[in-house]
Amino acid sequence: MTILYDTTRKKDPSPPNATNSSCALSGAYASEREACLKLFERWSEKDQVEFVEHLLSRMCHYQHGHVNSFLKPMLQRDFISLLPKKGLDHVAESILSYLDADSLCSAELVCKEWYRVISEGMLWKKLIERKVRTDSLWRGLAERRGWIQYLFKPKPGDTHPNHTFYRTLFPKIILDIESIENNWRMGRHNLQRINCRSENSKGVYCLQYDDQKIVSGLRDNTIKIWNRNTLQCVKVLTGHTGSVLCLQYDDKVIISGSSDSTVRVWDVATGEMVNTLIHHCEAVLHLRFNNGLMVTCSKDRSIAVWDMTCPTEITLRRVLVGHRAAVNVVDFDERYIVSASGDRTIKVWNTSTCEFVRTLNGHKRGIACLQYRDRLVVSGSSDNTIRLWDIECGACMRVLEGHEELVRCIRFDNKRIEHTGRVFRLQFDEFQIVSSSHDDTILIWDFLDCTPPEGTPSQGSGGGGGGGQPPGGNQYRDYSRGHHIGNLSDAANNLLLEGSTLHQQDTPPPQQQRPRQRSPSPFE
Repeated sequence: MTILYDTTRKKDPSPPNATNSSCALSGAYASEREACLKLFERWSEKDQVEFVEHLLSRMCHYQHGHVNSFLKPMLQRDFISLLPKKGLDHVAESILSYLDADSLCSAELVCKEWYRVISEGMLWKKLIERKVRTDSLWRGLAERRGWIQYLFKPKPGDTHPNHTFYRTLFPKIILDIESIENNWRMGRHNLQRINCRSENSKGVYCLQYDDQKIVSGLRDNTIKIWNRNTLQCVKVLTGHTGSVLCLQYDDKVIISGSSDSTVRVWDVATGEMVNTLIHHCEAVLHLRFNNGLMVTCSKDRSIAVWDMTCPTEITLRRVLVGHRAAVNVVDFDERYIVSASGDRTIKVWNTSTCEFVRTLNGHKRGIACLQYRDRLVVSGSSDNTIRLWDIECGACMRVLEGHEELVRCIRFDNKRIEHTGRVFRLQFDEFQIVSSSHDDTILIWDFLDCTPPEGTPSQGSGGGGGGGQPPGGNQYRDYSRGHHIGNLSDAANNLLLEGSTLHQQDTPPPQQQRPRQRSPSPFE
């Protein structure tokens, strides 16, 4: 039954003898109320609800306000405190586990029962684990600082620390991250150098690294593997008869391309050459492989797409032609293959069908480097510019200018673009830059473990396990990284210029320098 509220009903005016009549009504109300309550208690719940609805429909607005104020606290429930009493602790923990650091810190202050749920549920530990699973910076920091051993499922026989350890660890991690970010912005770093000591021709054309090793391809036809900690050469792979111009490795194989026109496959553990692919008729300038697919490109203007069943079983699927000059670089994902050439164009191909999709035009000279991720393509050219492209529509979204020479290598992530002209190859992550050059050196800029200059206030740990005192009260904050693509900060740009100088220490000061010939490169 629908009960309509009488909007014409208003508060009754008080009669002249309000005091006497209210006293008289009070006595009658007391006896009548008891009779009404006895009748009310005899009715079923459904009948009681219907009666109250009728009663409310006969009240005026201000009376509804009083009733609402009376009902509000009755309707509120501290479900977090009540769930454990029903044996549903896990539900309360699950609800609070969705909170970020600020909210979790506030929740601890609500009452003792909420603090107990957070503590016994190890929710600070779960928050850190969620960050490590979803953020590469957190993951890398956990591995480098060693506190990853206290996360996730413990090894048999091991036990993890209590809740207090993780509550204290979280703000230390935040301070560590802020220290790293400050080091990047201010250009603070520790610099390490590897001298490759090539006997004949000198130059390091390509490299890739991880936490254990650096793999480099040299102009002297060899691949050298260096211990990441000691910086000592631990293995030399020989077999190419020309300069090693490109390489990539995973946990099983190293694949390299050379000016001898071949692609060679090496066992990453033993260094043994397990396969040689002969297809291109000129130097193999670049290659990429992932998920059973490999793409190579060459000075012969072609792109080769290969199916990789195993290291010893790699077959040619398709040859892509269309460029009018050497194809200097390729990149791909499950949707597109992207290639860049000395003919000033970037071409896009469908990965599954290998059909041509579109050409990106805009550079005024040959393109030396390129990286592709999601919808974004970033390219560097001999016209001294970097261009950002939307691969779906082919539009150039932005042109970055300022270089005085060709942009030879480029790398970007979701925070920064690194680019340089004198350096052949660079790779970077959240903690370091590793670059190689024609002067036969590899340089490593370490932004994690560096000592700030004297007089600089310390930001977090810099080189310890997080350092600093955990902030008290509600001073925790959730560290989220903004998505930004653009030019490097001045400090980082200066750092790369410094690196170019470090790679060429014999270069005279600018005011004395004669017009400099471009360093030898196989890509031009």
